[in-house]
Amino acid sequence: MLIVCPHCNSLNRVPPERVAHDPQCGSCHQALFTGEPLELSDANFERFVSKNELPVIADFWAPWCGPCRQMAPQFEQAAKLLKGRALLVKVNSDDNPQASVRHRIRSIPTLLLFRGGHEAKRQSGVMPAPELVRWAGV
Repeated sequence: MLIVCPHCNSLNRVPPERVAHDPQCGSCHQALFTGEPLELSDANFERFVSKNELPVIADFWAPWCGPCRQMAPQFEQAAKLLKGRALLVKVNSDDNPQASVRHRIRSIPTLLLFRGGHEAKRQSGVMPAPELVRWAGV
């Protein structure tokens, strides 16, 4: 399976049976799965979402948004629970307007689930971590 390194953006081929064993990037030798949400930008969002074969859950948020701040610890907990099964990323809508416009983000927080580079699900509003894990279906 193909995994984009969250540190150097290199593309890594990881056998499915090795996903659960904390694989490292072949280029920078850092962990491919950190169990923490990754910050993405307009510059790397599309590559990360389209090239990863694991599901990617994106949280579109802004620092001034109260519900977004409530969602942040839930999203972090979900990242730990889904480590190795899905990749969780955060996109600051204020700093990254291209990704927000391209994916028609109208309110925040908004979660998008990508499978195979395509949007599979969308949910707006705060969601507790266990519900987010169920919603992801992975």
